[in-house]
Amino acid sequence: MIWFTDRHCFLLAVTFYGLSTLYSVFLWRKGFRRDEWVNYFLLSAGVVMHTLAMLKRGMTLHSCPVNNLYEATTFLLWALGMASLVYALLPRFKFLGAFTAPVLFTVGMFALMPSLDPHGLKPEFSGALRSIHAATILQAYGAFGLAAVAAVMFLMQQHDLKFHKLRAMLTLLPSIQRLELITLRLACVGLGLLTVGLVAGEQMPRHEGKPYFTDPKVVWSALLWLVYLELIVARLFLGRSTRRFTFGVIIAFVFLLLTFGITNYYSGLHHS
Repeated sequence: MIWFTDRHCFLLAVTFYGLSTLYSVFLWRKGFRRDEWVNYFLLSAGVVMHTLAMLKRGMTLHSCPVNNLYEATTFLLWALGMASLVYALLPRFKFLGAFTAPVLFTVGMFALMPSLDPHGLKPEFSGALRSIHAATILQAYGAFGLAAVAAVMFLMQQHDLKFHKLRAMLTLLPSIQRLELITLRLACVGLGLLTVGLVAGEQMPRHEGKPYFTDPKVVWSALLWLVYLELIVARLFLGRSTRRFTFGVIIAFVFLLLTFGITNYYSGLHHS
């Protein structure tokens, strides 16, 4: 049907991601002691509709659909969703969908904003650097969010092992050692993506009189970069305990959530 466009398909994908997110909350509350195949199928349905949206957009443009911020973001989300489905087939990573679904849902809702998908007579490639900047920054936030969730899971497991040994034995979550490794790796991935995003942003054209490293949002991003760098370096090379590291990852992400809107509002570069 003509009216059933690629954006309608993506909207359905985001809806399935939202349902998967709701079911993930159920899994978290039950300590991952329930079957996760329902969540896997919800996530799979979202990825199927997401794939259809990508195919429809690609056939319309006769090219790979990465021409603006909407398309670049949906492309990266699709890659994240596919990777999550593949890894979730492994017994030790069945829980991964419960971590991925909230990121797919929240970033997908952001991508649906009409301003991110301008229409024209032909694809717009001139904003490629802006798309790379925004998409990598968003994915960095997603990785930091996943790291924070994994850190919460680590602390829950550690608490159960200390006070509720039977509940810890019945849970389907990975061991605390594996959760610590997942938290560390996700923090490293987020730091790498944030680095790429900051470098891409520095290369973007700006109006005169607006230096890059004095903008509130850029200063905030640089501070965030330093915070995660300190967390990773202290854990890997300075002997910081895993408990303190995971607490730091959670606090850093809470700081990100609470201050993102404020710094974005006062950023001249992001409103020019």
